[in-house]
Amino acid sequence: MKNRIKSIAIGAFDGMHLAHQQLFSNLCKDGAIVVIQTDYENLTPSTVSRQEHTNYPIFYYPLKNIKSLSGTEFIKLILEEFPSLEKIVVGYDFHFGHNAQSNTTHLKKIFKGELKVVDEYKIDNISVHSRIIRGYLRDGKIKDANKLLGYNYYIYGNIIKGQGLGKKQFVPTININIEKSLIPQEGIYITKTKIFNTIYKSISFIGHRVTTDGKFAVETHILEDISNLELPSKIEVIFIDKLRDNKKYDRYEDLKKQILKDIDEVKSLYFKLNY
Repeated sequence: MKNRIKSIAIGAFDGMHLAHQQLFSNLCKDGAIVVIQTDYENLTPSTVSRQEHTNYPIFYYPLKNIKSLSGTEFIKLILEEFPSLEKIVVGYDFHFGHNAQSNTTHLKKIFKGELKVVDEYKIDNISVHSRIIRGYLRDGKIKDANKLLGYNYYIYGNIIKGQGLGKKQFVPTININIEKSLIPQEGIYITKTKIFNTIYKSISFIGHRVTTDGKFAVETHILEDISNLELPSKIEVIFIDKLRDNKKYDRYEDLKKQILKDIDEVKSLYFKLNY
């Protein structure tokens, strides 16, 4: 398949966000995406499929396998693996080679085909960058992150056993173990939860269960009746907006009242705003 590729976009592409899509729009029909996999990717880590965000084939190059190559050696490798390559697309801040010593100026000298360097892409005068998106998510600014992503941020997780209080004393929740994805700031979120191929409206909790056992948890409560549904091993939680911060309550009864209030509020928002 690599023999037919005539253009490639090269980058880390963590998040596959709107600035990345600007690069992909410069690829030809026989184009492809070359992802340099790093240890710090957490918007679209290996547990989240980048392929969902593009129709172009994606080829992965773990940084640990190529970090010793000079810039010239890296491009030589690319040309060997993509023998029909005519065009390379990169971002304005692209660096490559050992210790990231090479830049677009060097690339122009060593690549004899067409080189397209895409300028910085902004939305509302804010640079669309994975670093900015990570900051928004860590601050619980879900809408801001989603605007730069071009889609609603989501995480995959394996279903695990919780403390068992939800179904008995509060409301039933699905407890999730998140391995590599960036987990947003602690709090209560308006979400959607994908189970198999069906998307359900939901409300999700992220944080330390400060009123009960104090342990960190990611839990989602489905707003529809799924009592007869056999759950899979893994589900997807999609973030729409943050509802409120995490809070400690002196009594279980107060926590339950707040949970029921949160559920009513999320249901109302789904009805009014048609999320």
